[in-house]
Amino acid sequence: MVTKSYQEGKETCVVTFYVRKDDAQSVEIVGEWNDWKPEAMKRKKDGTFWISKHLKKGRSYRFKYLIDGHLWENEMEADQQVPNPFGTTDSLINI
Repeated sequence: MVTKSYQEGKETCVVTFYVRKDDAQSVEIVGEWNDWKPEAMKRKKDGTFWISKHLKKGRSYRFKYLIDGHLWENEMEADQQVPNPFGTTDSLINI
C-alpha cells in the first residue's frame, strides 16, 4: 500500500510505502529517487514494513521492493505497472 500526503506550498509530497510480509526477515525499497540503491524499511509489531519518503511533486517514480535480499516484488496498488528493460515490470507512482 502507498499513501501520499500533500502539503500546500511544499514542493514535495510525503509518500509512505507499506508492505505486509509476515515471513520476511527484511524488506528494502529501491527506486528512481535513490538511483535504485536498497533502503531498509522499518518493521512494525504487526509484521508490516514501512518507510516514508519526501518526493518531488509533478514527477513519476519507478520502484520495487526487495524481499530478504533476493526476491523482487511490485506494489500492486501503485498508480501503474510499467515494463522495464529486464523483461519484467516496475511499479510507478505519480506525485
